[in-house]
Amino acid sequence: MIAGLIVCASLIVVDGDTVKCDGQNMRLLGEGVPFVSGIDTPEIGSHAKCMKERKLALIAKGRLKELLAEKGLRVVLSGAVDKTPSHRPLVNIYRTNGEEIGRKLFKEGFARKWSPKQRNDWCN
Repeated sequence: MIAGLIVCASLIVVDGDTVKCDGQNMRLLGEGVPFVSGIDTPEIGSHAKCMKERKLALIAKGRLKELLAEKGLRVVLSGAVDKTPSHRPLVNIYRTNGEEIGRKLFKEGFARKWSPKQRNDWCN
């Protein structure tokens, strides 16, 4: 996959750190480095480990939905895909003011730092 700007006719929220661009799932990096750093949001539905995580996931998803409703967003491919079976492209989404959306979610408390050696516990 080649890094660069892409155009999405439709951009839909899947969960707090995953979007669908024209039907393709993509994972937010939050200006992180693929496989080194990024953001993590609570898991939604049956992937959640507890009711608290499910509730936090819905809140994070709602906030991302609000942010994606803005006009003029730029979706930038990192050139990497995640290691899940679906091989989601890793992306950054920028607002018109230059702020990266995943980083904003982190600053607002809807996301936490992600690293390959750390798993976030949303239940405690």
